[in-house]
Amino acid sequence: MHTFEFIRPTDPGSAVAAAAQSKTAQQGADVRFMGGGTTLIDLMKLNVETPDRVLDINRLPLDKIEATPDGGLKIGATVRNSDLAHHPKVQKDYLVLSQAILNGASAQIRNMATVGGNLLQRTRCVYFRDTAMSCNKREPGSGCPAITGHNRTLAILGTSEHCIATNPSDMCVAMAALEATIHVQGPKGSRAIPFGDFHLLPGNTPHRETVLEPGDLITDVTLPPPIVGSKQLYLKLRDRASYEFALGSAAIVLTITDGKITRARVALGGVGTKPWRSPEAERALTGQTANEATFHQAAEAALRGAKPQSENRFKIELAKRCLTHALRTVVIT
Repeated sequence: MHTFEFIRPTDPGSAVAAAAQSKTAQQGADVRFMGGGTTLIDLMKLNVETPDRVLDINRLPLDKIEATPDGGLKIGATVRNSDLAHHPKVQKDYLVLSQAILNGASAQIRNMATVGGNLLQRTRCVYFRDTAMSCNKREPGSGCPAITGHNRTLAILGTSEHCIATNPSDMCVAMAALEATIHVQGPKGSRAIPFGDFHLLPGNTPHRETVLEPGDLITDVTLPPPIVGSKQLYLKLRDRASYEFALGSAAIVLTITDGKITRARVALGGVGTKPWRSPEAERALTGQTANEATFHQAAEAALRGAKPQSENRFKIELAKRCLTHALRTVVIT
């Protein structure tokens, strides 16, 4: 049985210094931060993750939700998902985020899971989670049996010949549509990362999922000031009504003036190798009349680059219908 050292740093600086000794911040890191542990502990039980040291960051001052000077919102990395989903300002100004979180996992897991951990949530691909199987994400160069194997739930956007694993997060889809910024403290100081730049496409290096380097600690996420009068919705389609990952989902933030869409932000879940912002759908919507024809054009644009595998071709039509229905619903509410 794998053994590890459990450490509780009391300040961000010491946490960063300890984690900076790891060879990587990606798959196989020998030092891992832990918040709620709802992903990390699962993977340690499966021997997918085998860190030598686990740094419990719950004592760090990263658990606040605060207004920013420009009218936006600052969300600490150890804020629990339930607290974020039920926060009055989130429900009022960032409804799509509250809806996305409440559509994810169970109430018990939401009570434990943290914002920072959700940003780093790992794929549910069965080949990744089974150490008896090959997996380029877990063992670079070993192959991707999912491409010719069981791939019904896997990605159709952003895939490569080396990996088709789906990003499983609901929260991240909403944050992509809201154009969040992720703030990181590391050995070289602090930096702000636009949400769309944080997660990486698999390409030739599927084991590298984010831009994080050894020692990098997510401290908080900021949301820009809310768009006055915007309409927001998160729609999730899944095999069963509770505790299930998305086969397809859509996060919508629209501004409509005199029947015309003047601003559109669209992100898709359950279909991409990362939380999938769709500028193609946004361009198809912006400046157009908010009607069925426009919604269908946006859906076609969003899925035009899809590359399905043997079992998941249905996801193309499912995602189109999900996006179309989400747009129809958000306009009439």
